[in-house]
Amino acid sequence: MKTVIQIILLAAIIGLAYLLVISIFTPISFEKEKEIRYDVTIQRLKDIRIAQLAYKSVNQKFAGSFDTLIEFIKKDSLREIKAIGHVPDTMTEANAVKLGFVKRDTNLVSTLDSLFPPPYPIDSLMFVPYTNGAKFKLGATIFMTGSKVKVPVFEAKVLNKVLLHGLDNQLRINLDDESINIGKYPGLKVGSLIEATNNAGNWE
Repeated sequence: MKTVIQIILLAAIIGLAYLLVISIFTPISFEKEKEIRYDVTIQRLKDIRIAQLAYKSVNQKFAGSFDTLIEFIKKDSLREIKAIGHVPDTMTEANAVKLGFVKRDTNLVSTLDSLFPPPYPIDSLMFVPYTNGAKFKLGATIFMTGSKVKVPVFEAKVLNKVLLHGLDNQLRINLDDESINIGKYPGLKVGSLIEATNNAGNWE
């Protein structure tokens, strides 16, 4: 009987030790993996912002779908202005142009090549990293400011529920609750459809 009790106690001690280790390392592992996924996803959202700003520079509005945005990046061109010549230290570039020291040459360059280093997988712009083909939610509209000024805005976003799928669910729920309690989006997003944010990301 004594031996049985010792075995039971040993098993209980091992079980408690295991639970203790799990309770310590699960949050650490969650945070580490979350930061890895966040870093890559934030860069993808920054790329979406770069593409949207290029689209707006030509169309005076933002693209409301990835099909439209990616088609523009792949097939359209942007004007590139180069200064040819030398600007003397004693004058501005504008004066140097007037006096003939500098000439400006305008060329059309591929939008894709001018925005992103080749070979950039532009068709992957819509997909959320570390997911099985999940897409960012993208939208664009015209926002009316308090001073009655119409401002084109866009938004691209992904919920933590999608981005952090496969990680500890309770820790992900806790993370969402923290964001919701302070009025923040429970995930990553850039821009906003309901306010003028100067196209900022919610991580900035």
